Amino acid sequence: MTTNTSVGAPRNALEGGVHGGTPLQNLDQITKGTRMKASGTFTVKVSPQAPDEGDTSGVGRLLLDKHFQGDLEATSKGQMLAISSAVEGSAGYVAMEQVTGALHGKTGGFALQHFGKMTRGAPDLNVAVVPDSGTGELEGLTGKMQIIIADGSHSYEFDYDLN
Repeated sequence: MTTNTSVGAPRNALEGGVHGGTPLQNLDQITKGTRMKASGTFTVKVSPQAPDEGDTSGVGRLLLDKHFQGDLEATSKGQMLAISSAVEGSAGYVAMEQVTGALHGKTGGFALQHFGKMTRGAPDLNVAVVPDSGTGELEGLTGKMQIIIADGSHSYEFDYDLN
């Protein structure tokens, strides 16, 4: 086990016993400035919206409604803009979502910003916490989230700091 000796806490939540849904034994292990990792699953409902009258841009707008389980117990609401190119498997999207709930037991909210593209089937996705968007016990939150889609299921790995 690797520890961050400067603060005496585990470097990530997996070392603190969170993996598999087991709660941290001591929530004080989540200290400001300590790099943490959260993981779990989520479901997402995507609702396509009709284009504005006369809009021929090809940009699609979708509403997002997510429910996170695991180390992040939360819901989120957001919007996505997406467009496909003439080349099969190539597309791009941007999205913003507001997350509300508990991260390793700390309650509050934060915003996530998505920037994604697919080049001939090869994905490139960046999902990051919007600077200074953390509220409540999540004030000062920074980090990046990796979204994993396998066998039709969604999961996440969230590397974050509470500064």
